[in-house]
Amino acid sequence: MVAKPFTSGNPLADRRACYAATMADTGDIAAAIEVLASALEITPDWAAGWFRLGEYHDQAGAPDLAGDAWRRAVALDPGDPFGAGLKLDLQLQVPVAEMMPAAFVELLFDQYAPRFETSLVDQLSYRGPQLLASALRGAGFVRAERALDMGCGTGLMGQEMRSACDWLGGCDISAGMLAEARAKGIYDQLRKEDLGQLAPVGPTYDLICAADVFNYLGALEQIVGWCAGALLPRGRIAFTMEEGSRPVELRSSRRFAHAPDYVREVLDQAGFQGITMQGCVLRRDRGQDVPAFCVVATLERSPWARDQSDEAQMVPA
Repeated sequence: MVAKPFTSGNPLADRRACYAATMADTGDIAAAIEVLASALEITPDWAAGWFRLGEYHDQAGAPDLAGDAWRRAVALDPGDPFGAGLKLDLQLQVPVAEMMPAAFVELLFDQYAPRFETSLVDQLSYRGPQLLASALRGAGFVRAERALDMGCGTGLMGQEMRSACDWLGGCDISAGMLAEARAKGIYDQLRKEDLGQLAPVGPTYDLICAADVFNYLGALEQIVGWCAGALLPRGRIAFTMEEGSRPVELRSSRRFAHAPDYVREVLDQAGFQGITMQGCVLRRDRGQDVPAFCVVATLERSPWARDQSDEAQMVPA
């Protein structure tokens, strides 16, 4: 799916692209490729068009041509709002990128925001917030003075947390999602933030939740380290993960899955203990249950620091 309006700015090229889409929908991929290629002759700098052409070549069983088209899309728009780089990673079967391109995530969810809850909850049976809230209660959580709903989306997790929080903040990369969350009136503060570019903060929260968020980040060391720095002593982190067999695994859904052992190691290195992991099914995807797990951990000590002799030691919380 292209996470950006599919228009070239040239009416003739756009009409040809529409014809190509119709042909692709009827199964005539060869004709779709031919017509879209003719549109790109008119608008050779149309990144979205090259991305779509790559999809058509991929459907036609021509991975080399698909890769060429996706590389062209990334070169034309390095911010990669279409996720072409992720498609290339999937071809290699290794996650070269450590997280989703911010522009891809932002524009995808901006467009998804108005129908997000209907699609996710009603059609995909998503229940991450309920499962995460239950995991927190099972770990002994009762109430938070200051809580952060990280990657809050439309506020589904916030609805579960609100009654157990004196103060609740939320952050998300998508302005569209934040608008939906703001309409619920359940947050004390909402901020637009790129989770890959968070500025360090001092101990601020006693609870940080992230429901169905870290699947878009890949490598977890940076975000878990940020959470450790933002939590008060004995503060909790709670999040959901899709379960994979490798430490970080990019799937065809263009979401990352993670191995529980990797997640546990990252948390331990950041100073978290009392780590609980509960297997669950967060959602369905293409008619199949998505294996996942809920994680709750407590910050027992601050992250690693180094003394003047440069020997690693732990700083007491």
